[in-house]
Amino acid sequence: MSKFLSRLTVEELDDAANDGRGQWRLTTALVYQSDVASTIISVPTGFTTDFASVPRIPLVYEAVGDTAHAAAVVHDYLYSTGKVPRSMADAIFKEAAQVSGISGWRSWILWAGVRIGGASRFKKTTP
Repeated sequence: MSKFLSRLTVEELDDAANDGRGQWRLTTALVYQSDVASTIISVPTGFTTDFASVPRIPLVYEAVGDTAHAAAVVHDYLYSTGKVPRSMADAIFKEAAQVSGISGWRSWILWAGVRIGGASRFKKTTP
């Protein structure tokens, strides 16, 4: 059964040092068990994230902004490392959002957003 095996604990970093974008650093590892990937994903202490990068379009942000923080951290980690294919990282994000209590329609919007706009941020691994 998919679940978070640890809680999200972060500290906010100085916005001035990050071009005014909110950035947070994990103060303990975040561990997630994924049925989609049939594996346990461990995001290490010290990893930095901006959570979900939802556009500030009023209705979109109102619907899904400032949600699914733990799922977004796992997704950011998978994108930054390229440990799984992009489509798998996005599926894990949707799964983790639902595990976090985000409704099906909201998690679908979050998933669609990363499918549409996330390609440029995905780090491909070299064989």
